[in-house]
Amino acid sequence: MSINSPEAKELIELINKKEKMVAMLAPSFPVMFKYPEIVGMLKTLGFKYVVEVSRGAEETNKQLLALTKLYPHKRYITNPCPTVVRLIRNKYPELLDYLAPIDSPMTATAKLVEKKYKGYKKVFIGPCLLKKLEANEDHPKLEILSITFKDLQEIFKGKNILPKFTDKFTGFNMIAKKTRLYPISGGLAQSSGVIKKYLDPEYDVVSGPQLVEKTLKEFLLKPELKVLDILNCEGGCINGPGVVSEDSLDRRRQKIINYWNT
Repeated sequence: MSINSPEAKELIELINKKEKMVAMLAPSFPVMFKYPEIVGMLKTLGFKYVVEVSRGAEETNKQLLALTKLYPHKRYITNPCPTVVRLIRNKYPELLDYLAPIDSPMTATAKLVEKKYKGYKKVFIGPCLLKKLEANEDHPKLEILSITFKDLQEIFKGKNILPKFTDKFTGFNMIAKKTRLYPISGGLAQSSGVIKKYLDPEYDVVSGPQLVEKTLKEFLLKPELKVLDILNCEGGCINGPGVVSEDSLDRRRQKIINYWNT
């Protein structure tokens, strides 16, 4: 088995030891995997439970909306994207006070899993390489093992795990439908209701490295901007470096919307 990622190697060790594990699947998964087959394949791999990270995204939304209600005059930069968080820390420290002090969907899901499935190892599976740093550096106490979709694909291949007929009868152990739009640029703003709550100049939706840099540079010059929904990858998490797909961004976006509509 040709596995290069140390996190993927750690997961293989856990599988071989038959550890009790919960898979936390990021909402961009339909770009690469079919539902419900992916849940069945993960359970074949050795996961006892499989949950949608979109469930944690619901908590992220609730926390953000609570802040905007409690402090209506404050301004917020959303924090689900660890690349943006690190960019602000390293290059725009003057914006640190504007980062919303809330859980990302990954950490919110981990906290839900910790309560519901005590003693189980939490494994986040998503499109982002820097989620590994968010897990290890920012939230070590949550003990999240983070791997990418690409890592998972390689493990499936190495373990010779393919979809089977019975996978069609399985499903998530923890679900959330509305926030399945999260991996698309603007998904947070739409699913949380920010778009309805604020007027055009009061919120902005941004994705792509060049636009991210431009928007962060100008943030302090736009006091009317109350909520900035920002993701570093062009088009959102559907275009993360841990995704392996030949589909166009439009096709990837449509896959997310199709799943959201199911």
